[in-house]
Amino acid sequence: MKRIGLLMTLLSGFLMLTCRAQQSTNVTAETLYGGLKNPWGMVWLPDGRMLVTERAGEILIFKNDKFTGEKLSGVPAVVNEGQGGLLDIRLHPDYKKNGWIYISFSKPVGDLITTAVVRFKLKGNQVVDKQDIFEAKPALKANFHFGSRLVFDKDKYLFISVGERGTQPKVQELDNDHGKVHRVFDDGRIPQDNPFVGQGNAHGSIWTYGHRNPQGMVYDAANNRIWEVEHGPKGGDELNLIEKGKNYGWPKTSYGINYDGTVLTPNKELPGVENPKHYWVPSIGPCGMTIVTSSKYPDWKGNLLIGALAFTHLNRVTLDGTEYKSEDRMYQGKGRFRYVAESPDGYIYAVTEGPGALLKLIPGK
Repeated sequence: MKRIGLLMTLLSGFLMLTCRAQQSTNVTAETLYGGLKNPWGMVWLPDGRMLVTERAGEILIFKNDKFTGEKLSGVPAVVNEGQGGLLDIRLHPDYKKNGWIYISFSKPVGDLITTAVVRFKLKGNQVVDKQDIFEAKPALKANFHFGSRLVFDKDKYLFISVGERGTQPKVQELDNDHGKVHRVFDDGRIPQDNPFVGQGNAHGSIWTYGHRNPQGMVYDAANNRIWEVEHGPKGGDELNLIEKGKNYGWPKTSYGINYDGTVLTPNKELPGVENPKHYWVPSIGPCGMTIVTSSKYPDWKGNLLIGALAFTHLNRVTLDGTEYKSEDRMYQGKGRFRYVAESPDGYIYAVTEGPGALLKLIPGK
């Protein structure tokens, strides 16, 4: 009888997975453009154009779901080495009034590199009025783990995720900007109600710390929450709810191990450390993410869509409030999903590398 019960449980689980897979196939991933190399971010301008960043330092212009053949000129110099280059792009919430566009990138600082944010305006296809907003200090030689995503909240504060750049012990210290999520005004000034303002040598822009390489972050406007995903080492990728002043543990806690198989830390949880809402072992390589608000995808509303690099899929995470409930791994093998976003007209787009493509998710009828 126990064997029959076990078989029924396994069959039930298989049917549920099959059902979820069938639901996913009702939304078709259509390739709009196949000429991308290492895309990272995308935004839509009010005039209908879409800008897509390429890590090499280019910003491509699309219109009506087609590449126009045009690119922005005057983009700041980036260090296109290792994991570095031109990264995220975001419009100011009041873009229609002020015209500000924000980018994050790996910036050359002498013979060193750091994660930086610049804002600019457009004059035709020309980048003008460039202003430095943020620069992670200190600059380092490492050419990996830069982060970096940009989000604005309802109060128009800018949040910036910065990777740890391999500086494991320093992530738990507040006298540097690495392995942190930062919160600044739209012009880069530091809000005085940030959690560590005035505390010894702490950098005032820090909002949270103890992160490894946070390459995904999204603002849930309906619930005033920020979700973040970050790469673990070998295993231990995390989904985190970002909350003021909290410590997310790296490298004191982790569900992963070192790449050579040795123990990184014996601690998966510790007092005073915020546990992830979900973790992945083995690593899926989580990257850019969005939250579905569009009525075009009624079964997905309120779900997180997370790009997966290592397992080459788009991960649809269902939430129960602030808790992880389930996931559906969609479009496996389509490429390394680097970023996913919802357009102003409610369609979901994604960019992939290997192959480099712009995809549009078309709901079934």
